[in-house]
Amino acid sequence: MTGIARAGAVTDAAGIPLAHEPLPASERRKGAPRAGAFELGVFGGVEIGVWEMTPGVAADVESDEVFVVLSGRARVDFASPELPSIDIGPGAVVRLASGMRTVWTVTETLRKVYLAC
Repeated sequence: MTGIARAGAVTDAAGIPLAHEPLPASERRKGAPRAGAFELGVFGGVEIGVWEMTPGVAADVESDEVFVVLSGRARVDFASPELPSIDIGPGAVVRLASGMRTVWTVTETLRKVYLAC
């Protein structure tokens, strides 16, 4: 499958089939969440891709990232007490910073398009 490597290419980010794998045991907090990703390409040194996680709860340490939720629902809790939890769904645009510690509670399979470095 080709990504967006060339100008003018169109990719159906909502329809890309993703191979899901179980998250590492060290990340799982509840349930048996699985995740899959597909890198669409690199633009100006920034990776662009599609990521999806099935329902469950998982912890993560973030990279610098901006993403747009295409489908699904989740709550993201931050380890930093000054940051409130956020509820995300289709259309949400979120910015995460490198090193942030998060816990994702996915209630409906969540699919996002991300830009990360």
